[in-house]
Amino acid sequence: MHVQIPVTVHQARLGPQEFQVVRPAQPPRRALLLDEGPYLNAYVDQAAARLLAGLWSLAATSPRSLIHVPLRPNGAGSPEPGSRPLDLVLLHHSLQFAPSRWKELRGRLGPGRRRSVSAPASEPEIDHEALHHAENRNRFHQHLHAETLFMTGSAKVFRESAGHFREVARHGPAHVRDATRRGHYCARLHPGDTRTREIHIEYSDSWPDVPA
Repeated sequence: MHVQIPVTVHQARLGPQEFQVVRPAQPPRRALLLDEGPYLNAYVDQAAARLLAGLWSLAATSPRSLIHVPLRPNGAGSPEPGSRPLDLVLLHHSLQFAPSRWKELRGRLGPGRRRSVSAPASEPEIDHEALHHAENRNRFHQHLHAETLFMTGSAKVFRESAGHFREVARHGPAHVRDATRRGHYCARLHPGDTRTREIHIEYSDSWPDVPA
């Protein structure tokens, strides 16, 4: 089963190399990605969680593209003092793109071409134990550059981790609205590497600065 995602596709050249950047045609309206010291926290509503799940899956099937998700300028609430809002870029490790070149590449992107792309709507079962094996190569590598979090990994790790966002989209709304529960629903994306920070993905249906 697949889902269709409206995107814009951008082409830009840096020296002799040409890169393709894919962005959602409509960035998520109720989503924030924050660098909060030792933690990376993502706050999403149901629509944003579904979109991010699709984009995460798209990264698994698009090894020659950078998947750019603009999150900072969407006006979704005001971060707490000490929080650093971030955009997100997902890319396959074989692309070998240096995050230090992102600011220049981003500045060369035009309006892009509108397209609808297909991404898997389900994910394989995750082998959590294998993530911690020393020889495991299916791990994320993180870099922060130009107010952007870069998540670099294999197709396998993108396919598997997309499920965290689907889980939040599927269970978050009912959980937080159930008066008998604590009102908090989240998933944790464990990178499986002590040098890479865990991403805490929390469902939120309270976005006071964003029109309904």
